[in-house]
Amino acid sequence: MTEPALAPRNALVGVLVVWAVALVASVGVGIFVPEEWRIPWLLVAFGAVVLLSFAVQLWYGRTQGFIFRVGGSAIGALLLMGVISVGFALAALVS
Repeated sequence: MTEPALAPRNALVGVLVVWAVALVASVGVGIFVPEEWRIPWLLVAFGAVVLLSFAVQLWYGRTQGFIFRVGGSAIGALLLMGVISVGFALAALVS
């Protein structure tokens, strides 16, 4: 038998870490990658963020709510990266 954790880690911290990495990755792609290569690199960055969300939630070590936490991490990162990519697309249209 396993002993219950006396002070379990906060699950929201893992989700916020994944969102922060998605924010940094999408801004980095938008700044450092030429316009014609942004979408493919955003897809690569999103794939890395999804893998990171699995890794963070597996590191968390609790089975309850695993799918919900991974889904929240991935969908939140997708929305965040989508909004930032729309911002870069509008900036490219204006200039």
